[in-house]
Amino acid sequence: MKSSAFRDLALLIARVGIGIIFVAHGWQKFFTNGIDKTQVAFDGMGAPMPDLSAILAASVELGGGLLLIVGLLTPIAGILLFLDMLGAFFIVHADQGLFMPMGYELVLALGVSSLLIAAVGAGRLSVDALLGGRLAATASV
Repeated sequence: MKSSAFRDLALLIARVGIGIIFVAHGWQKFFTNGIDKTQVAFDGMGAPMPDLSAILAASVELGGGLLLIVGLLTPIAGILLFLDMLGAFFIVHADQGLFMPMGYELVLALGVSSLLIAAVGAGRLSVDALLGGRLAATASV
């Protein structure tokens, strides 16, 4: 059985690592490539309502990634990020096989990791825990 301190540290490291990847992808969509080019790319990939879905995906990735990093509203952020990756899986990656560069290995890893964090909570090393209440992880391993 793992200690509670180990669990909280592992959750912190996972949240920060996954959050950084999401922030980078959201930042890329908004600022590196620009939202206009991202919308064109979403249209080319067959995303529904590409003008709106590009903004939504970029916002969820950037905002949700930041929320994961600090551990705030973690269940909500985790579920939104999981849904974002579920959309990416079905719209872009499912028929490309497992391996990168276009395969689904990254969206699968990010999606299930986000879902797991949503399910177990942010741990004691988070803003959710500092605020107390229902969003703080209370289960111990």
